[in-house]
Amino acid sequence: MHDEGLEDGTRRLDLPEDADRDRGAEPSGPSAAQRVRRVSGAVGRGVARGGNAAFVGARRFTHSGGAGESGLSRLLELHAFNTAGDAAVAISLAGTLFFTVPTDEASGQVALFLVLTMLPFAVVAPLIGPFLDRFRRGRRWAIGATLAIRAFCCWVLAGSVADESATFFLAALGCLVSSKAYGVTRAAAVPRLLPREFTLVKANSRISLTGTAAAAISAPLAGLGATIGAEWSLRYAFLLFVVGTILAILLPPKVDSSEGEEQVELSPTGEVTRGIVIPRAVVNALRSNSGLRLLTGFLTIFMAFSLREPPASMGWDHNATILLGLVVGGAGAGNTIGVVLGNLLRSRPPEIVVVAVLVLDVVVLAAVSLAFTWWTAVLLGVTVGLCQSLGKLSLDALIQRDVRESIRTSVFARSETLLQLSWVIGGMAGIGLFTIDATPRVGLLVISGVLVGWLAWVVARARARPTEPGPAAP
Repeated sequence: MHDEGLEDGTRRLDLPEDADRDRGAEPSGPSAAQRVRRVSGAVGRGVARGGNAAFVGARRFTHSGGAGESGLSRLLELHAFNTAGDAAVAISLAGTLFFTVPTDEASGQVALFLVLTMLPFAVVAPLIGPFLDRFRRGRRWAIGATLAIRAFCCWVLAGSVADESATFFLAALGCLVSSKAYGVTRAAAVPRLLPREFTLVKANSRISLTGTAAAAISAPLAGLGATIGAEWSLRYAFLLFVVGTILAILLPPKVDSSEGEEQVELSPTGEVTRGIVIPRAVVNALRSNSGLRLLTGFLTIFMAFSLREPPASMGWDHNATILLGLVVGGAGAGNTIGVVLGNLLRSRPPEIVVVAVLVLDVVVLAAVSLAFTWWTAVLLGVTVGLCQSLGKLSLDALIQRDVRESIRTSVFARSETLLQLSWVIGGMAGIGLFTIDATPRVGLLVISGVLVGWLAWVVARARARPTEPGPAAP
């Protein structure tokens, strides 16, 4: 090694030839670890920017149109966490009893579990409305309780999901019952938080879109956790429900106000039973929506198990779970399309729309039962989601338009209870047909006959003249 002078007066240090070769062997650019760090940093910054943009966009959506000032934005955020949590629970339990029990053994075990799950809500649902009427100043706590119960149940499920013990079934039961109770308790709060620029239809459309978006974001995250273990996605659901509980308690105090409100009772057919007469159009809309919900409950239970082993006539040769995902995804897409169409069809009379969607549901159901293939099953899912969404928006529009303000909140809450019970009845019908090993085609034909009779009754009642006309609510 020797030094050699350079023209500018500096000195150069010559290295041995071996060192030159070693140095030449080193990469002239950044090392692999450095490149990984740079790529990871760029991805992290991109995700952060995307997340921040999504948060800003979501907040702008929930607070627009005066929703931020009225407090509706807080209810939207609460509903997002509720829907995200429900999606996580559904994905967490998808790999447990529902899909692991062999088909030959599933009939008795699954039917027993679902009956035990549905029956308590059939008893609890009629009591929720009177409870809210008696303790109206506790609506925030009632909503929060439905979320807190699910948070507790999810934590219990996470510890018992592996052995599916009695604790597992009781916790799953608590999740379902409290989820249904949430729908009724939230319904009672919506009219109290309407901005001046909003109608009930617009508010519920925004709530539906918020819930759909939240479920779409939460489902992949829950699925990622479920790949590690169902207990992790259940813990994720626990966190979502905890945040939702806090948001429920922080709802504006006017949610608890009952100033100027009266109570009203609805019979299972939508009739008013306590001397206050509401317009027939609202009652007819309740009857139509009951049929729509009955079909939704039936398909949710019956198809979920019937499609575990799709019949050869369906022409489906791939994974059965993918087919079920397509049907469920079709229903979700139909629901979103219905929300969009609901805003576009605001000029159409809702009393006509609500009957039209029931007719469409029955026609498509009858056609699919006669030509049952995998793509007609997906079409049925889209149609059911679309019709249920449009039917509910039409019902909301009629309640907003025709029911006087003093009983509007009570009618709205009672209607939610009636619709939830219709879902339960449909689910029980699905359990019964699944228990007797009815094929998908036979099951759809049976429910088609039931809904054809229900549609005929709804139309006949809508066309009949009232025998004792009462004062129409302004």
